[in-house]
Amino acid sequence: MEERKEDDDSVGELVARKPSRKGISYSQPLNRDAVIACASRRQALRKQSLDEDDHSPRPSSIPGDDHPLPSSSSIASSRRTFRHQHSSSLEEFCSPPRTAPIESVSDILGGSFGNHFSLDHHRFGSSSDGDCDLTLERAMSEFGGAPNTVPEFMGSGGGVGIFRVPARAAMHPSRPPPLEVRPHALRETQAGSFLRSIACAGSLLWAGQESGLRVWNLDAVFEDWEPGVMVRRGDEKSAPFNESCRASPTLCLEVDAGNGLIWSGHKDGKIRSWKMELPVNVSSVSDEFGSASVAPASGRCGGAPPFREGLAWQAHYRSPVLSMVITSYGEIWSGSEGGVIKVWSWDAIKKALSLTAEERHVAALLIERSYIDLRSKFTVNGVCTLPNVDIKYMASDNCRSKVWTAGTFIFSLWDSRTRDLLKVYGTDGQVETRFDLPSTQDPYVEDDTKAKSGLSSKKDKSQGSVSFFQRSRNALMGAADAVRRVAVKGTFGEDHRRTEALAVSMDGMVWTGCTNGSVVQWDGSGNRLQEFQHHSSCVQSICTYGPRVWVGHVSGKVQVMDLDGNLLGEWIAHSSAVIKMAVGGSYIYTLAHHGGIRGWNIRSPGPLDVFLRTELANRKLSYTKLENIKILVGTWNVGQGKASHDSLISWLGSSASDVGLVVVGLQEVEMGAGFLAMAAAKETVGLEGSANGQWWLSAIGKTLDEGSSFQRVGSRQLAGLLIAAWARKTLRPYIGDVDAAAVPCGFGRAIGNKGAVGLRMRVYDRTICFASCHFAAHLEAVSRRNADFGHVYRNLSFSRPTTGVQGASAGATSVQLHRGVNAMGSQIDDGKPDLSEADMVVFLGDFNYRLHSITYDEARDMVSQRCFDWLRDKDQLRAEMKAGKVFQGMREGQIKFPPTYKFEKHLPGLAGYDSSEKKRIPAWCDRILYRDSRSISVAECSSECPVVASISLYEACMDVTDSDHKPVKCKFCVEISHPDESIRRQEYGQIIASNDKIKSFLEESLAVPETIVSTNDIILQNQDNFILRIANKCDKYKAVFKIICEGQSSSVDENSSEFSARCSFGFPMWLEIQPAVGIIKPGQSAEVSIHHGEFFTLEEFVDGISQDTRDKEVVLLVIVTGTGSTESTSHRVFLRHCFSFRFDGADKKIPSRRLQSIHLQGSDGKDTSSSSDVASELSDRRGP
Repeated sequence: MEERKEDDDSVGELVARKPSRKGISYSQPLNRDAVIACASRRQALRKQSLDEDDHSPRPSSIPGDDHPLPSSSSIASSRRTFRHQHSSSLEEFCSPPRTAPIESVSDILGGSFGNHFSLDHHRFGSSSDGDCDLTLERAMSEFGGAPNTVPEFMGSGGGVGIFRVPARAAMHPSRPPPLEVRPHALRETQAGSFLRSIACAGSLLWAGQESGLRVWNLDAVFEDWEPGVMVRRGDEKSAPFNESCRASPTLCLEVDAGNGLIWSGHKDGKIRSWKMELPVNVSSVSDEFGSASVAPASGRCGGAPPFREGLAWQAHYRSPVLSMVITSYGEIWSGSEGGVIKVWSWDAIKKALSLTAEERHVAALLIERSYIDLRSKFTVNGVCTLPNVDIKYMASDNCRSKVWTAGTFIFSLWDSRTRDLLKVYGTDGQVETRFDLPSTQDPYVEDDTKAKSGLSSKKDKSQGSVSFFQRSRNALMGAADAVRRVAVKGTFGEDHRRTEALAVSMDGMVWTGCTNGSVVQWDGSGNRLQEFQHHSSCVQSICTYGPRVWVGHVSGKVQVMDLDGNLLGEWIAHSSAVIKMAVGGSYIYTLAHHGGIRGWNIRSPGPLDVFLRTELANRKLSYTKLENIKILVGTWNVGQGKASHDSLISWLGSSASDVGLVVVGLQEVEMGAGFLAMAAAKETVGLEGSANGQWWLSAIGKTLDEGSSFQRVGSRQLAGLLIAAWARKTLRPYIGDVDAAAVPCGFGRAIGNKGAVGLRMRVYDRTICFASCHFAAHLEAVSRRNADFGHVYRNLSFSRPTTGVQGASAGATSVQLHRGVNAMGSQIDDGKPDLSEADMVVFLGDFNYRLHSITYDEARDMVSQRCFDWLRDKDQLRAEMKAGKVFQGMREGQIKFPPTYKFEKHLPGLAGYDSSEKKRIPAWCDRILYRDSRSISVAECSSECPVVASISLYEACMDVTDSDHKPVKCKFCVEISHPDESIRRQEYGQIIASNDKIKSFLEESLAVPETIVSTNDIILQNQDNFILRIANKCDKYKAVFKIICEGQSSSVDENSSEFSARCSFGFPMWLEIQPAVGIIKPGQSAEVSIHHGEFFTLEEFVDGISQDTRDKEVVLLVIVTGTGSTESTSHRVFLRHCFSFRFDGADKKIPSRRLQSIHLQGSDGKDTSSSSDVASELSDRRGP
């Protein structure tokens, strides 16, 4: 301790002799030209602040009660003060500490500081005052480093390949500017409220979450929360939204515009309805515990309490609603586990919806008993012809009136009108012949049921005798199919042909996504057409609109294809998997696995992206924030021992008083062959930890006053390796998404006696990684140590949440993700290593690099004389870093402490070095290195360089004697630049509203092509077939059309009719329209066939009157949109079906002149009347 004290005093004297010296960088000095350029840039930047409009809340302190944390504005102010003190002029900036002319510095250094290692490194010697040669370390000490910072050494080879600093910018240069509806919230803040699914209905964006639903009003998406509103932690930067009352986790959503409802399927097996009429300009949400927090009354429609569900019923018992769809005939289909598919007809839904709130229980019972179980329909004597797979995906093909249901490897194709099973086939397109499809029959027809009952007794015996063989045959075929799949796959791992997404495009094509990243195109009859593979990462979602198909991958990438499968564009949309997409307005919204929602212009990539990106980048100063934190990093090889409380205080407690984050890495926590074997076995099943590891976590936690001052945010143990992190409570709200990783480097790269454990976390929206390592031992194993580092750097993958006390996982009901696989079914590395994508990386641990070309006695003598310059010249690690063979581009503080290895336990002072027969040469085995966002030594903290760090302390605790290694600690001062997404979203809205060029482009994209419908009056008799023609008069853009049934009526008598809409404006069961959706090329037309089809069900009779003898009337709505938005025009077509024996043309024909007064044929005369207006008009015509 006295020697260290003397060394500190000598450093103080050195600083005292140079009071006028001003630091120019956090690292090494540059040449004169670089200094001039840097000074000019700083002088310009000093005139403006990045935080003038910052009003966001900040923690009151980070270090503790006695160390308040400055706000963003005060940090900016302090940075301006710092620049003023140390770079106010070029003369002061370059003023030498002694009387030597300024050219002497350039002469001595040879102008070579542009290349950190162009000096003659063999000139190192003792750092005496009489030494006229300037070593690299002395140059760093005297001419580099800001005040109160440690000069640094930087390894070479850091500017290329996976060691290149990740590019950052205010606006990502290779993707369209997104609309941040809900920024990426920290995972720890989302417990119980993770988002799973999204759907758009008009100007409303709905999201299903673990605790119910939430909804955004897209017309108010650029607004912010009103002052005084209590917002759930993690949603402070989100656009205002409203939440539902608590409900079971929502797994799927369906929009029912016909009834103004959102239907949701839940984990508890229930289907719930929610009204769309909500006070969506909201200024209150549920707090973290779900209680409503209502804001004071204001001029806006805010302060609404959580909205409640409407009709709800138990759709599936003891199983979740995995998927749901509304067919073109207004029926609700739901899929669950075990291949169960249930159908609810519109009549049952209508009757339940017509009941009052007081009769809700009766309505639920009514609809629960009215379902049709399609699996039971195709089950005979206990043998079902449907595959026994979970129905994860459903899609309605409204073009051909069909329904697709899909499991992992099996598809089923259904007729949505008759509910007949048309086809069962696999992902390869081959029909599953083991399923024996029965002859078409309707078991729900009463007459057929009675007829079967008389014959059942005769068939029971014969069918019973073969039922055992049928079940055995199906079981054998199923087992054979599993063996076949394993044989194709080659392993029992994940099948690369697994289906993960399903969607239907408007041309009637069906698109499915697979785990190997391929997208398969099918026709409407279930025939496999083409396979496209533009990316190797697993497909997680597919969305279609107009002539485009969007594909979301587990890597976070979004790809845009045309209907021919050609790739139009791609970009990284999120930092995690894109699990759901929905189209609304002029945007396609993407939901990431971490809960973030972004909107992308529906025509991206395009010229609008360039305009927006430029404008937003020009305004970056308005939404960029700066933060300052201190991080204490410690490493110690504990040699299977335990430390005293005094040792832990010396190592960590004495330096943690002013830091916000503490990261500790331990090596050799526990060793031994038996323990290592058991640890390897536990890793295979996802288990970790040991008694010694828990003791160390508890002991360090007590040292840091865990629970009162600090909170553990994560930890990871691999055999004898342990890493853990603690955050000060005031900083904890800004740290999250803590993930852990481990890589063994021991025998066969499988044993954890050597290797690394790591933690990755988001700190103020920037990613920082820590890796605690233990590399190969022995003096001669330099190459093996280099290889260990390369293996760790490339393979440390943060794929699972940490096991820390407060480390929240994604939850038991979170969306399952699959990593990309190649054609052989093995995992592939789709991008760079995780460490290379981080904004800051810190390596700590026992790297085991030794001193070379030196004897034990020489090393002891140099240590006793404190000739560390000479010893550093013998350091293997520094030599390898200079050669660019290891830790490429990483930095280390100047070492001013004795070698930390090897000591006799419990022997204090430098006399404790190994004195056994082996006499191991002292070495700096225990090190701490880092890399931040700087690509050059001198860089300002900005959007382009978001994390800038410097070292204020780097030392070893030589007084600790509990191990043969000395603990080492390093304190970092870190500047972090990050965007305020709420302010950036507001800037986005202002640009769209004020920029004439962008407004002109948006107006053009909102234009709807002019179309003409051949008629607005259709009369069918019996089984007549009518052709409706829709012409696209525009010669530039494609037109997208969709036909819905806005209202329908069946008249029981001559003078009354009642119009109503089915679910999602579905067609009545007697009406066939094909195609109901489609795309019309410029200047062309489409033909739609309208036909009255026979449909015999119990609906055939109402009050004893056959519907076949009644006139039927419907109001069809032809909705036409462009390809740039969901803005639409509409054409109403009145259709009436009459029987020839009852039809009287003079009395019953609908007068065309009267219809013309209701609706204009051309799209220029857009009709704004509602379906109720039309129903009223038709009702008036029926009157006397």
